[in-house]
Amino acid sequence: MTSTRRTRGRPRDPEADEAIMKAALELFVERGLEGANVEQIAKRAGVAKVTVYRRWSSKEELLTQAIERARTLAPEADLWAGADAAASPADERLMDSWVRTFGDPRFRAVLAQLIGSSVTRPSLLATYREQHIEPRRRLIHAALERARRDGRVDADADLDTVIDMVVGAAMYRMLIDPDAPAAPDATRAYLERVLRQVDRLLRRPDPPEGST
Repeated sequence: MTSTRRTRGRPRDPEADEAIMKAALELFVERGLEGANVEQIAKRAGVAKVTVYRRWSSKEELLTQAIERARTLAPEADLWAGADAAASPADERLMDSWVRTFGDPRFRAVLAQLIGSSVTRPSLLATYREQHIEPRRRLIHAALERARRDGRVDADADLDTVIDMVVGAAMYRMLIDPDAPAAPDATRAYLERVLRQVDRLLRRPDPPEGST
């Protein structure tokens, strides 16, 4: 779903934006998509309903931004769009970003709500995927493609499947495994194990012994 926000009139108040998204996130976690409404969000944020609608045309659009805010706002796009330093998923800056995100109980909670609501409100998941997931996937794919051109990744590697493997492992850890510890050190250790296995799949095979 794509929408156009109003850009005329008085400048937006960043504090009001933050209060609205914080309230939306809290209510989404507490009550789910169906239980949370704009009136409740406005009341908790301490603003009028019209203030919310001036900024977001629908509850779905507001919630997708609130969910993204729960990622702890690490600048992943800048890291992936960088030069060679971002070519490896194990880059330390990206690892720090992932550890904060996957270990954040708010993000775990809203992600569970997002996936759970996909049956009754598929537009919400579609909007989140269009606005946040796909742009991030394109950046990661481009970084891996650069590594492949530089000879650091096997030319036959299926990059989309590799991305799915990493994301799928992280999602399982966050949503399916109830015994998975969420402490930063445990999260980092798990992601490092996943990435080591992926790195083995991505590496160019060594030439046969004795070949020239």
